[in-house]
Amino acid sequence: MNGGLLVAGTTSDAGKSVVTAGICRWLARQGVKAAPFKAQNMSLNSFVTREGAEIGRAQAMQAQACRVEPTAHMNPVLLKPGGERSSQVVLLGRPVGEMSARGYHGGRQARLLGTVLDSLAELRATYDAVICEGAGSPAEINLRRTDIVNMGIARGAGLPVLVVGDIDRGGVFASFFGTVALLAPEDQALVAGFLVNKFRGDVSLLEPGLEMLHGLTGRRTYGVLPFRHGLGIDEEDGLRVSLRGTVRESVVAPPVGEDVLRVAVCAVPLMSNFTDVDALAAEPGVVVRFVDRPEELSDADLVVVPGTRGTVRALEWLRERGLADAIVRRVAEERPVLGICGGFQLLGEHIEDEVESRAGHVDGLGLLPVRVRFAREKTLTRPVGEALGERVEGYEIHHGVAEVAGGDPFLDGCRVGQTWGTHWHGSLESDGFRRAFLREVAAAAGRRFVPAPDTSFAALREEQLDRLGDLIEHHADTDALWRLIESGAPQGLPFIPPGAPA
Repeated sequence: MNGGLLVAGTTSDAGKSVVTAGICRWLARQGVKAAPFKAQNMSLNSFVTREGAEIGRAQAMQAQACRVEPTAHMNPVLLKPGGERSSQVVLLGRPVGEMSARGYHGGRQARLLGTVLDSLAELRATYDAVICEGAGSPAEINLRRTDIVNMGIARGAGLPVLVVGDIDRGGVFASFFGTVALLAPEDQALVAGFLVNKFRGDVSLLEPGLEMLHGLTGRRTYGVLPFRHGLGIDEEDGLRVSLRGTVRESVVAPPVGEDVLRVAVCAVPLMSNFTDVDALAAEPGVVVRFVDRPEELSDADLVVVPGTRGTVRALEWLRERGLADAIVRRVAEERPVLGICGGFQLLGEHIEDEVESRAGHVDGLGLLPVRVRFAREKTLTRPVGEALGERVEGYEIHHGVAEVAGGDPFLDGCRVGQTWGTHWHGSLESDGFRRAFLREVAAAAGRRFVPAPDTSFAALREEQLDRLGDLIEHHADTDALWRLIESGAPQGLPFIPPGAPA
């Protein structure tokens, strides 16, 4: 078998990532060797593969759904926004420069089509099935000429296309019809049908509409997925975060100790890898919230300054809003603060940045004995170490090189009193270390909080992926889906006018 499928959507956030992950887990449970693929991803949430390549976190989670190791070929182009109009372009896991949106769509993107098709071909030669995820909508007619992630990749590789629509938003029938009707005849020929996502209520009430949609388009609906709370995976952007959302919306075990721990995460600009705090929220009795005002830090037992694609900009934002002064007061009072990656850098004494912000010399908050110099080469590693007597695994994604001149060693960063700083993302997913760290925080905060002895973050992720696989298995026509993956789009699908504008 050498099958493939492109999961497109009527809109951004229609559920493409979730459906792709669900199909991946369903296939893996059938014994199919599958792989995910997203030609181009725009996200500040990324991951480092074992070979040291940077890809979107959603594709890393989809690889986990397939039970395979993620590789750079699964997300050959990653765009990391650095502002409203420019992004860092990461090609096959390595940054190749900054580019404006106009410059990228004006020519660079089209030249990358060969690269992404080569990556897809590599995966298809290695795996039985490749489940591809689109981006935004395939009917963005202003971008079709240079498209490499939706119909461009579908046509280039001859992939059948399944269009996902979020019925909870309303207007799903118009969205399905309009998506097809705005595509060129050659693109329409690949759109096999539809998948309804987030349906609430009695499916029988929806069926007449699905029959009419079939009559209008000649295309069937492959399933109606019910609305389920907390079914996300690691998000590309936004704050409806993966497992943290699942934990919030599910029945959670009560705290083991007498108190809860309150964690405040500073919602800095260009926040990256905010999924680091998911593991905290997975602990019974830990309450995580994102904050942007200094008064919201007053009752927090732990303040987290997360990663950011703009360290200097985040530092300015903290100062403008009074959050910097509030953090400095916390440190003086020996109340716990954790800085991760960019958040670690701005807790230091000095920042020398001629790469990211080009601001030159900038004074940090001076809370850790650290000087940071931004290098043009990006550090991309998967370190393993020890802290608080526990084994820790993480991953690093940063241009800033930290020179640590004091304090106690902490995950290649340092600790002074109750102020902690590290470049390691993902360290809190190590269960033993997370529990030890929370015990330290609870003691410093004077809380009678006790970490649960049996919380396994890896097991929670697996449960989440199995729930997505169940959603496909129980609510999609898997026999028809299998034929689509194996044999491609049905022949003779009708053209729906008017088609793409000339």
